[in-house]
Parts: sequence; C-alpha cells; structure tokens
Amino acid sequence: MDPKTKYAIHEASREGGTSRVESLLAANPKLASLRDEDDRLPVHWATSYNHLPIVELLSQQKGFDVDAQDGSGWTPLMMACSRKDAEAIVALLLRKDADVNAKNNNGQTALHFCASKIALDLARTLLAQSPPASARIKDKRGQLPLHRAAAVGSVPMMKILLDAKSPLNAADIDGMTALHHAISEGHGDAALLLLTQGADFEKEDKNGNKALDLVPDAKTRSFILQATEREGIDLE
Repeated sequence: MDPKTKYAIHEASREGGTSRVESLLAANPKLASLRDEDDRLPVHWATSYNHLPIVELLSQQKGFDVDAQDGSGWTPLMMACSRKDAEAIVALLLRKDADVNAKNNNGQTALHFCASKIALDLARTLLAQSPPASARIKDKRGQLPLHRAAAVGSVPMMKILLDAKSPLNAADIDGMTALHHAISEGHGDAALLLLTQGADFEKEDKNGNKALDLVPDAKTRSFILQATEREGIDLE
C-alpha cells in the first residue's frame, strides 16, 4: 500500500485536517492506534503541531493511550511541553492522567522541555499535579531541568525549579553544575541567583574548571564579581 494512503490519518493530523481525521476514524476507528514509519501515532502529530480539536477527537477513541511513546520515547505530553502555545493540549492530556514523569529514550521528562522553552506556566502546571512532576530527575546526560534553565538563563524558571526542591549543585556527565552552564553561556543574572542560593562556586567540572573559569567575556565576569561582592560572596 502507498505509504501516503496508509498513513493518511497521520498526514491529516499533522496538517490540521479535523474533518478528514473524523471521516477516517468513522470508517476505521483502529486508525487511531496505527503507527507510521516514525513509530508515531496520529496523536503525536496532532500534538506536535498543536491541533487541539484533533487531539480531542483522538483522545475519545477506544483504547486511547495518553502515555504512548513514539520511536524516540516521546509522549504526547512531552511534545506539548516542547511548545509554549500548547497549554490547552497539556490540560487535556493531564485530564487523561498523563504521566508527568515519563522519560523518553534520552531520559528527559516533560519538565526538561518546559525548562528549555522557558514555558513557565506549563512548568507550574506540571508541578501542581498529584503526584507532581519531579525537578530531581536527571536525563542520560546527567542533566536536571535546572541545568537547562540555567543554560538558557531563565531566572524565573530556575526559581520555580529550586522551589520544587531541585538539587542546586548536581553535576552532569561533564561535571558541570547549573552554575557552570549559566556562566559559560554568559547569563550573569542566572549565575547570581544560583550563587545567592548557595551554589558551590569551587566545584570543578571534568576538565578542572570552576564555573567562573568558563565566563565568556570580561563584561560578564565583572558583573558577576561586582554583584556577588554586594551580596557578600567572595569568588576570588
């Protein structure tokens, strides 16, 4: 069978063809559980392209698995959280009892993606679930959501994660803490937050670098040193 014909429901889900999906399901409800060549279900495509009406339609089908993983281990919730505009789909999936702490093949959870995308409201939503999303889960690179938030320099996201009991000084497989990531990316404000929370500025990565050794420019270094001095923290 022509793949385009065989996977018509996947294409319609990707393109937002709600009526087409509805017609295909009416003819064959089992299409909702058909996996394509990427090992994705129609709901994966509908979610990744933020087509709420189609996700709603698919979620009503018999045997709907809210935590179904694609070939890379991504669940619909992870895909929704990798966007900043999919709050409604996230809410729908959570009503279906999506597992907020499911891991993909790289060990990442939905909260990792919220951190990377600085999706503050989505992160708060996940953390408010029962049971809540965990800010303490490391991926296969040894990174917490906090590492990601630090790398993108989001002070608000870091505060959310620290309030959720994220470890402050955890190191990834390269020996880098959140402080290393914040400073190496030139995020002075993020570094200052971590330091005022008690981050260990003496901790070295696998190459023997302390976080301040990785500062990319003199301006950022000066900002961090002056700001920490005002806070009574001596980095030198």
